[in-house]
Amino acid sequence: MPRVDYCFGCWPGGPVATPPCLRCSSRKDYYASGLCERCHPSAVPKVDSCLDCLAWGATRHWSWLCHGCRSWRRENHVIDPCPSCRRTLTLGQHGVCRLCRRQARSNRSRRGRLDTAAANLHGQQLFIADLFGPRPATASPPPPVPTPPPEPIPTAPTHQQLALFTVSRNLRAHGRRGLPPPPRPALAAALEAHLRDHAETHGWPPRSADEVRHALRVLLGLQDEPGALIKATEVTPLTGIGLPARRTLEVLASAGMLDDDRPSNVARWFEAKIAHLPAPMADELRIWFEVMHCGSTTPPRRRPRTDNAIYLHTRWALPPLEQWAHEGHTSLREIARADIHAALPPSGNPRATRGQALKSIFRVLAGKKVLFTDPTSRIHTGYIPSSQPLPVELALVREGLDSPDPARAALVALMAYHALRSTQLRMIALSDVYDGRLHIEDRDIPLAEPARARIAAYLDHRTRTWPRTANPYLFVNTRSAPRTTPVGPRWVRLIIGPRISPQALREDRILDEARATGGDARRLCDLFGLSISAATRYTDSLGHPQLEHLDGN
Repeated sequence: MPRVDYCFGCWPGGPVATPPCLRCSSRKDYYASGLCERCHPSAVPKVDSCLDCLAWGATRHWSWLCHGCRSWRRENHVIDPCPSCRRTLTLGQHGVCRLCRRQARSNRSRRGRLDTAAANLHGQQLFIADLFGPRPATASPPPPVPTPPPEPIPTAPTHQQLALFTVSRNLRAHGRRGLPPPPRPALAAALEAHLRDHAETHGWPPRSADEVRHALRVLLGLQDEPGALIKATEVTPLTGIGLPARRTLEVLASAGMLDDDRPSNVARWFEAKIAHLPAPMADELRIWFEVMHCGSTTPPRRRPRTDNAIYLHTRWALPPLEQWAHEGHTSLREIARADIHAALPPSGNPRATRGQALKSIFRVLAGKKVLFTDPTSRIHTGYIPSSQPLPVELALVREGLDSPDPARAALVALMAYHALRSTQLRMIALSDVYDGRLHIEDRDIPLAEPARARIAAYLDHRTRTWPRTANPYLFVNTRSAPRTTPVGPRWVRLIIGPRISPQALREDRILDEARATGGDARRLCDLFGLSISAATRYTDSLGHPQLEHLDGN
């Protein structure tokens, strides 16, 4: 009690009998301040029976009532003696208390009828509180189990044990089942989780995802250094056992586990072209190729050239290189100015193309100190003349615009009305077309009505054909739909057809605009994004006889 230093058990001269609880008059479990443990708010709450239905599990937090009896009191307001158990309690609409009603419902489930008096005649079955609830009409499905977040892919080790020698593996000799399992199960599980997300995002069918999953386990099991980056050349042999290499490379690249050591297409092609040349000459040409392909950051600095430029220069330079090798020259250091003059055609476009290729090779090698001098310096070879832009047949354009193929009709419409390049068509994203305009590079192009109609028809076709694709580009095909890469330039040429080229369609549109504006070069630059020299090429063509014939018609 307040201001008392002793409990009733330790009272001087005691022990003293505890007084009754001021709230419930109980003489058991006295706690403090005149209240017992059952009633004191600071005491540890005990569990007892419900005051109404006697169910075990009620606490003082809800006034010693279970949840069912609290709802029963809230819905019913008649307090009288129950005719079955004779206790004064809250009675329901059937005139009995909740315990007797629960007992009767339990007997009805066995006998098929509700008789409250008969059900409570020989006693009552008590129960645990708050275990009864409304029964659903139909069995509800179990709640979905939340998918745990995927484990992060472990980082590759900073060091790697080098192999003594490289051995090419023949996976076909062992088959799929004879290959070892992954030595790091955690890494395999993390890659499989990444594969599931990647496959779901890109709309892969389940079979493709299973094949890539098996390919990943095979690659992890064959690693010389477990956990290291997987080289792209190690993925290629998977095709020998029927596993997809391209999609496996895509998953590894997105997971950051790919070491792409494959040479580029132009590098493989270049090596095949110079394989028969003498070794010193081939080594010198490889230096030129490296500068052309990757550029040079040391003086003389040079920007990388496109693959098409490398293809052209190599084709133009191969005939004299092969001729010099046939004559016994093993290195380009042995080539003099007389050999250059002898290798060049007398005039015309062949002299300009071959001279341009030889100048490129010798100029780069001289700048890299591979050659002492440049034998092509001060040799005039001329310039490659530009082609004359001419109109295309109108029947071919109409055939493309009215094509039943939505992709072909959309491509031809964008070229015929807006003179887009093939590369621009491939790189158009879905987000670039909105509000009737095409936003590409730094240009804002209002789309012509025929082009808008054909783009809308193609988008409907795209949605029907590839509803689950995640490709962000406007034009997709069967190979690019499961990925996020644009279509290739060859696909554009094949869809348009062999009778008309994308460049011819573009030139026809620009030439028609030049004729309509009377040769306004500034208008061509603003409308099609041309340079002054490119626009002058079209304005200078207005006096062509074929154009005069069209004007007369």
